[in-house]
Amino acid sequence: MTQAEKARIFRDLHQRDAAFIIPNPWDVGTARLLAHLGFEALATTSMGYAFSLGRRDATLSREETLAYASAMSEATPLPVSADLENGFADAPEATALTITLAAAAGVVGGSIEDATGRPDAPIYEMKLAVDRIRAAGRDMAPSSAPGHGGATRVPAIQGDGPVLPVPGR
Repeated sequence: MTQAEKARIFRDLHQRDAAFIIPNPWDVGTARLLAHLGFEALATTSMGYAFSLGRRDATLSREETLAYASAMSEATPLPVSADLENGFADAPEATALTITLAAAAGVVGGSIEDATGRPDAPIYEMKLAVDRIRAAGRDMAPSSAPGHGGATRVPAIQGDGPVLPVPGR
């Protein structure tokens, strides 16, 4: 199945009337098991993959994350969306590059978090958060996956407590 076909399937899953469940495999074996169980799409897990390597969440590089996303994309014929942390950058152009590289790795969608990873400013200012997603969206059009599933923002505060939605985000 081509990446463009996977992208169309992923888009259709988001546009249908019924919800769908998208599990998070942390390795190729888990991806294949989930496909065998009948799931329609997969999404990578930054925390799950890091833990499977004996590492803490948010310690993987962009290169490691994209290699993992590529392995998940190649493991099954299912569409894969990638957990791309905060895009591995603050600047909109660098965030957009992450989306371009993710498409080249075979994924058809992705999430970009609003979390900065800095305790003094845990969430990007609204204008920068919007600019980052707009830049990522612009970079989807020329990707090798027409109708690329999309980049979404994950509005959350991450700290010692639970992950909480950020009002107005």
